[in-house]
Amino acid sequence: MSEKKSIYIAAGLGAVVLALVLLVMRPFSRFENQYPMTVASGGAAAVSEQAVETGNNAQALTTDSETEQKPMSVTGIPLVNPEGKNLKKRISTPEGFKRTKEEKGSLGTFLRKYKLKKDGADVLLFDKSKKQNQSEHVAVFKLPIEKEDLQQCADSIMRVYAEYFKKTEQYDRIAFSLSDSFKARYTMWRQGYRIHDDDGSYSWSDDAEYDDSEKGFKDFMRIVFAYSGTYQLETDSKKIKNKDIKIGDVFVNSGSPGHAEMVVDTCTDKSGRKAFLLAQGFMPAQEFHILKNPLHEDDPWYYVDELDYPLQTPSYSFEKGTLRRPKY
Repeated sequence: MSEKKSIYIAAGLGAVVLALVLLVMRPFSRFENQYPMTVASGGAAAVSEQAVETGNNAQALTTDSETEQKPMSVTGIPLVNPEGKNLKKRISTPEGFKRTKEEKGSLGTFLRKYKLKKDGADVLLFDKSKKQNQSEHVAVFKLPIEKEDLQQCADSIMRVYAEYFKKTEQYDRIAFSLSDSFKARYTMWRQGYRIHDDDGSYSWSDDAEYDDSEKGFKDFMRIVFAYSGTYQLETDSKKIKNKDIKIGDVFVNSGSPGHAEMVVDTCTDKSGRKAFLLAQGFMPAQEFHILKNPLHEDDPWYYVDELDYPLQTPSYSFEKGTLRRPKY
């Protein structure tokens, strides 16, 4: 065999060997490209925290600390804790703020402990269908609502007060105006008296037996919802200044159509700044829900020093002088 021919044979064999080596190493080369190795502290190799793509789906590699972070609310608002079962635990105060002190047995304590529907729950109408705009709220109260188109905006606020007074056994305070001269009083209803409407002139008659059942209470509230509204809520309340706002106060306009929203929580910072949360029912009759603040995408609190009239909420615009305190 000539020297030249030997060189050609050796080169050919070398090329075959090189091809085999590259074929064997190819899977490892692909692995390194997908999972680049980095040197961690102490010299140990670690997998980079980058996205790993499989087909069209991207899967992120996360550290233990990342997986332990508080889950994000469906609403996408950082101040909303999706795991909170009631108002106090669901909605955090802004940085530097603390909730105002509320006495045991107060309306504020009652509302803060009131159960909410799960995070991201829809606001339902009285017939269990969904209200049209589901982007206005951050949470929904589990406040009872009847199967009729009666418990609307002002009625929802009256329902909150009635449920609170019933819970704390302040039955004599469950009383709502049906006209300027007539109050529907639960204590009388419970005794068996019933309300009669004679073309807007109301009167009591002793028609029934004593009834302190839940059904009897709901029957009483149905009458309130049917014959009372924003006008009566306005007459049963007094004007207050912005700086004096507290839980239970309302923004109410008795116009046509009127509307009412309720202050359901308050907080302050060290400098004395005050903020509050608003909740509403509406028409058609619907579940009582906590509203967003149109001024702050990531913060549902309304700040007193930012109040400017007309006050724009997600559903309504209130003019100056509409902030009032119910006299129930």
